[in-house]
Amino acid sequence: MRLQGKSAIVTGAASGFGEGIARRFAAEGAWVICADRDLAGATRVAAEIGGTPVGGDVSVEADVQALVAKAVDEFGGLDIVVNNAGTTHRNKPILEVTAEEFDLVYATNVKSIFWMVRAAVPVMQRQGRGGSIINISSTAGQRPRPGLTWYNSTKGAVNTATQAMAQEFARDNIRVNAVCPVIGATGLLEQFMGGPDTPELRARFVASVPLGRMSTPADIANACVWLGEDASSFITGILLPVDGGRSA
Repeated sequence: MRLQGKSAIVTGAASGFGEGIARRFAAEGAWVICADRDLAGATRVAAEIGGTPVGGDVSVEADVQALVAKAVDEFGGLDIVVNNAGTTHRNKPILEVTAEEFDLVYATNVKSIFWMVRAAVPVMQRQGRGGSIINISSTAGQRPRPGLTWYNSTKGAVNTATQAMAQEFARDNIRVNAVCPVIGATGLLEQFMGGPDTPELRARFVASVPLGRMSTPADIANACVWLGEDASSFITGILLPVDGGRSA
């Protein structure tokens, strides 16, 4: 198994990409902390994969500190962090986005990584064996579309931070990479599309993907397993599109 004996935190693990990542990590032998504001959902996933559920808000420092402390208490250390939890404002004209929506997407998508780095990196440094931080970004940070401007900009921030952190933490053998999915059928799908989930609206978005479909949790999980395993030990600072050719 590719992650045998490794401990991992997956945020946003109650559904969507996060659930897919948590399930695949466990199948590959990892001990998994399933973290989510939806504690009931995280508990369901954790029970099914033999993981540990933790509730909390990744935009709140104390919650993130408690999450990392739980991983250390439960597993004796921390090898992999997947910063997957995220949100968006609805796809709409930029002048219709409220200040509250702006603050929420930046707190959830960007500040959460700030808090996680402050909590998790010292643990990885003390262990002396390195680690892998995987940020779930988006093709929106590389090939932005109108209508999701402020969401796009959060993912641009994630991408830039990923590359800078990869250089800063390389001396500690802490690798930092980002996975950049194209749109997928998750709980945020209607927000991303800006309308009801109809076959017609889906077709408009799928038409921009050369391989002709949306991304799936399995697609994203496969990329994360590779970035978390020892086989990618010389890979850091990449922004990996998992997008069916959308960014080509």
